[in-house]
Parts: sequence; structure tokens; C-alpha cells
Amino acid sequence: MDRIRVWDLPTRLGHWLVAASFVVAWLTAEREAWRLVHVKAGYAMLAALLFRVVWGFVGTRHARFAAFTFPPRAALDYAAGLTRGRPPHYTGHNPVGSWSIHALLALAAIVCVTGVLDYEEWGGRGVAAAHDALSIAMLWLVGLHVAGVAVSSVAHRENLAAAMVSGRKRGRADEAIAAGAGRTGAALLVGFVALAVLLA
Repeated sequence: MDRIRVWDLPTRLGHWLVAASFVVAWLTAEREAWRLVHVKAGYAMLAALLFRVVWGFVGTRHARFAAFTFPPRAALDYAAGLTRGRPPHYTGHNPVGSWSIHALLALAAIVCVTGVLDYEEWGGRGVAAAHDALSIAMLWLVGLHVAGVAVSSVAHRENLAAAMVSGRKRGRADEAIAAGAGRTGAALLVGFVALAVLLA
């Protein structure tokens, strides 16, 4: 297999925007002086998530949800392969990674919604408590995701985090996406996130 283009620019930008927004929001959560920064980071994350959902239907082949929606059995088989040191190779997301991504997207969306409700003072202390608890749960899930990426990288002898920067992974030539695919989508993503931050 060759190193081919797998991840388009909107997918990579969206991934790192969500990650950076969560880090900023987490670090500013308990500081009243940084409340506005926390809110803007939350809105940036929400905008990036909304875009990712749309891109999951209209993006390039490996970015679409249809390309990384696997039954539980496939995830169990992949995990078993990992424990034996012989996991099957996937050009896009592997089954365990796909379940992690779906869970992260869903949980991040709920964290953002409860954050908006709390900021607008809708729902009282119950919403605030839910937002805090869900944020902690997301931190744990992010930790598991990072650990999974590290384990899979070692098992496949391929830096999966670097692939989410360069967009390139090992795969067959016929699985590659076109050079420059998604540039318009990337511009729309950046504009959408910037608008959300400005309006927050």
C-alpha cells in the first residue's frame, strides 16, 4: 500500500477546531474572568460540530458517516485483533475508532447545548450540573480516544495523529481522494466558526 490522501481539509480542520475549542473551554471553565472566552470556545465547538454533521453527509468518501458506521461485532473483532497484535487495516476510520467518534460527536453536542442553556440561564442549577458532569465525561472519553489512537498507531506502525494533520495514510491508490478536495468546505467551516465566535 502507498501513502494516499484520505482525510480532506474540512475533516482535519474540524477535528482540530473541536479539540482546541474543548481544551480552551476546559481551561477557562472555573475562571469567572475568562467566562467570555469559555463561552466563545463553546460556540466555536458547536459550530464546528454542526458543520461536521453536515460534512458527514456531503463530504469526501472517508469523511462520510456511511464510510465509518460499523456494527458492534466489527468493533469487537477489531479490538480482538488489537489484543493479538494483528488488527485489520482500514484506510479510513477503524470500527473501534468509528464508535469513539460517534460517541464524541454526540457527547460534545450535548455538552454544547447544555452550555448554551446554562449561559442563557434556562434550566437552572440542574442544567449547570449536567453541563459540568457531561464535560467531565467528555474529558474521559477524549482520553480514551487518544489512548486508542496511540495503541492503533503502534499496532499498525502508522502515526494516526500525524495523518489527521497531513491527510495521508496507507491505502490502495483507488481509495485516495482528489488533491484539493474540500477546499470550499474548509472555507465555509472557518467562516461558520468565526461567525459563531463573533456572535457569542
